[in-house]
Amino acid sequence: MDKQTAAAIRDVAAPYASPVARKSVVQLVTSFGGFLGTCACMYAAASISYWIVLALSPVAAGFLVRVFIIQHDCGHRSFFRSKRLNDVVGTACSLMTLAPYASWSRQHAGHHRMWNNLDERNSGADIYSSCLTTREYRDLSARAQFGYRAMRHPLVANILLPPLVFLILYRAPFDMPRSWKAERRAVLLTNLALVLIVCGLGLALGFGRVAVVQVPVMVIASIFGVWLFSVQHRGEWVSWHRRDVWTPAIASLESSTFLRLPRFLQWFTGNIGFHHVHHLRTRIPNYRLEECHLRLAALTRVREISLRDGLRALNLWLWDETAGRFVTFRAALAGEAGRAERSASA
Repeated sequence: MDKQTAAAIRDVAAPYASPVARKSVVQLVTSFGGFLGTCACMYAAASISYWIVLALSPVAAGFLVRVFIIQHDCGHRSFFRSKRLNDVVGTACSLMTLAPYASWSRQHAGHHRMWNNLDERNSGADIYSSCLTTREYRDLSARAQFGYRAMRHPLVANILLPPLVFLILYRAPFDMPRSWKAERRAVLLTNLALVLIVCGLGLALGFGRVAVVQVPVMVIASIFGVWLFSVQHRGEWVSWHRRDVWTPAIASLESSTFLRLPRFLQWFTGNIGFHHVHHLRTRIPNYRLEECHLRLAALTRVREISLRDGLRALNLWLWDETAGRFVTFRAALAGEAGRAERSASA
């Protein structure tokens, strides 16, 4: 897609980049109400059966993911027109998601400046929207290759790391420049508020019961949420571009996925599967993404990935510049072996 066409498509999306106050309030009430109401049921059920608590955990986790999408929108100033109101609501969301609002939003803005740009990928935004090329990976030592693969193994990157990040790493201003004084202070204030909330709940209901209810919810929500965000720019046909080709509009349409989810998962995930639209215009609130997608469907065809495709994408970590597609570690090494064999034959 050429730059002029991509820019024209981006202009078509512009009218949707404005919040509707009534829809924002309704989403806020249903998301907060659903999460807090489900947690209340879990606390009540804790004295009856732990299995009931576990059965309700995915439901509460689904509402928590929806709360996180609201926090995400507030960080983009797309949920309300008022910056102050976005910040207040986003901060309130962070007391449930455990992701400090100010610092997470600023780091996430960095992702939007460089996603799938091969010349900007070493910014350290996150491991889920960065990669090595197959040539760079082959040039690593055997030890470095093992370390790179180990950190990105699905069990590590998508099961073990997400709860660790939300429960522990977000409690400190890690990977944050010292110049981010306000964001560092906000992390400490968030921690203080969380301590007061946990202590209040613990004294009222019992600290054991609080752990039994909240920890499984946080683990499930973090695992699903991280997977959701990690597959938004990964897939067999998702493109990476060099700086001379990359533009926000082109990268939105060729380097962001359209994740087609079942309708109930689309609701719980705040339509974030329409990620190509989100990157096209970050000021489009989540509840208008599908509407904009349908409007753009007549102008462009964005490759759709299914839930199954998204699970398969967990193994795609290397960009093959020659083939122009993502590949697995095994495919990269097999390609190297094939080239060596052909070279020896010649």
